[in-house]
Amino acid sequence: MRLHPLANGFSAALACFGLSLLVANPIAAQQRDPQAEMIAKRNAIEKELEQIAVVDRKVMVKMRDGKRMATDIYRPKGSAKVPVIFSRTPYNFNYWDVKLGAPRDMSRALDAVKHGYAYVEMQERGHFFSEGNYDILGMPLSDGSDALKWLSTQPWSNGKVGTTGCSSTAEWQLAVAAQDDPGLTTFNVQGFGAGVGRVGPYFEQGNWYRGGAVQMLFISWIYDYGIQNQVRPLIANATQEELINASRFYDLNPQMPPVDWNKQFWHLPLKDMIRSVGGPPGIFDTKMPVASGGNMVARAPNDPAWYKGGLWHDNMKISKPGLWYMSWFDVSVSPNLAAYNEVRRTAPKAIADQQYAVIAPALHCAYTRASEHTMIGDLDMGDARFDASALQYGWFDHYLKGEDSPVLKKQPKVMYYVMGANRWKQSETWPPVGAVTRELFFTSDGQANTLYGNGKLVASAPDADKADQYVYDPMNPVTTLGGGGCCMGSAVKFGSYDQRPQETRNDILVYDSEPFKEGVEVSGPITVSLYVSSSAKDTDFTFKVIDVYPDGTAYNITENIQRMRYRNGYDKPLAWMKPGEVTKVTFQPIDTSYYFKPGHKLRIDVSSSNFPRFDRNLNTGGNNYDEDKGVIAHNAVHHGSQYPSKVTYTVVPGTEPVADDKGTNPSN
Repeated sequence: MRLHPLANGFSAALACFGLSLLVANPIAAQQRDPQAEMIAKRNAIEKELEQIAVVDRKVMVKMRDGKRMATDIYRPKGSAKVPVIFSRTPYNFNYWDVKLGAPRDMSRALDAVKHGYAYVEMQERGHFFSEGNYDILGMPLSDGSDALKWLSTQPWSNGKVGTTGCSSTAEWQLAVAAQDDPGLTTFNVQGFGAGVGRVGPYFEQGNWYRGGAVQMLFISWIYDYGIQNQVRPLIANATQEELINASRFYDLNPQMPPVDWNKQFWHLPLKDMIRSVGGPPGIFDTKMPVASGGNMVARAPNDPAWYKGGLWHDNMKISKPGLWYMSWFDVSVSPNLAAYNEVRRTAPKAIADQQYAVIAPALHCAYTRASEHTMIGDLDMGDARFDASALQYGWFDHYLKGEDSPVLKKQPKVMYYVMGANRWKQSETWPPVGAVTRELFFTSDGQANTLYGNGKLVASAPDADKADQYVYDPMNPVTTLGGGGCCMGSAVKFGSYDQRPQETRNDILVYDSEPFKEGVEVSGPITVSLYVSSSAKDTDFTFKVIDVYPDGTAYNITENIQRMRYRNGYDKPLAWMKPGEVTKVTFQPIDTSYYFKPGHKLRIDVSSSNFPRFDRNLNTGGNNYDEDKGVIAHNAVHHGSQYPSKVTYTVVPGTEPVADDKGTNPSN
């Protein structure tokens, strides 16, 4: 519900709402109940919570700067001190029924209380009932520290706090864990890529970049979730009881007008994309100064502003036990794995041994939606189910209660799902123990364009062959078909899909290996190095890794992009291209785990765009974000002994059990 424009303060809002109930049509209300079952479940859980828990909603927890964060607390009845499972989020946990979209699922709170924990949800700064101003990547780390101190010192707390959550509910955790606050005992991060800044070769800065290209998912996300709530002052002086009552029917949720992102992502210049659909100025906008956390669209991958906010970077040491959930078709699994490995490398040995990773065949935050036939797009990944809840509570029981955990005792340091073989495997490290690298070299007769061309991947670089050329027009980019990502509405279908409909484009180069005679498990990083040239001062190169079935079906596995101006490094001077000059570009490693069955082929598609997953390079050498016109680039990939373009992939030796093409799991 929106606040009536004539309402004066909080009391007027309540009065306005009450009047709307009196004039509502009762017959129409009876007809509008499509989610009665969900509402009944919500009410049943609420009733059960009231029987076993102390429910204390809209507790306003004060931060050191005086701003108050809205907090809901569920804890077991009785006088015993209990550990805390803590979830801090920018998302809405206030809604009660379908009038506000959908009934809130209270099962996490109920499960936690049944397991003997207090479950605490806190609204992030600047969202809903919480005060202050929100910055997607620059929220004060002090908010996390202040919340942990408050939770660990409450009279009902045993002093131990464990964090949990996925996506934006997880992304703040690593940087806060690096503060080494005594109240934080352990963390459970899930789908946390937007919390990782710089780690190793990756300068994604919270999923903002990939290879120097903008990951456009944040533009739609910021439009829907990143704006400031303008009506919070109306409830500044409300009592807790008034806040609880208000949250039942009025949740301060700003409802942005719907946007057709299929069309809007094409808008140029990039910097005006939110403003052009009536979105308010904010952190994305060039008009908001960097000192206030804004102007994100204008930041370079190594801009000092990225290092002033809430992102975790690899110079921030972590000394807390961690349970890390990742997935192969998420936004940025490779920086997530790099962060995991960095913590294991730099933490004291006892802490390094307390880092556990689970990598699922799932889209963003979809770990618990695995089924007997887990579908990632059109590809059946088989039975990918695992008991995430049992692992989480086994983890928390051990670290927050000090109990032995049979589940944790059996858990490997790295549990990963091999797609294609459709089975879970385990290792003590990532990449898996015993993994080795292999190379395949690009070659053609100068006609690798389209899947009907003659591009090949061969064991050694030929003495000489012809370069493959194509035209990249930023006004006619290769559009995204599948892959890893989230949060782009109906504009992109993420997952794995047959790529052949796109591979008829002349601006896609297609290179195939020979069919594998034996099955091959590719588990670890894949690195592509290309020798390229361009008529443009700056352009992009992209690749996709694809499994080609014997019948020709071509399923994408993973993808990457590199903006050429950053090819020498993100903290180095910009490197411009010169017409006719051949230069080497090595993409950042991209990780996967995939089993190529006998008779299948490894394919690499090369192009210069993957839009709107990534923004278009307009090829001018300008800022790109403030330009509305591009130039056509004549791009080429060179190969042969002088220019040994190649793909390096990581293999786990030994033939794996072969799943049939219907996705059955041979390990079951």
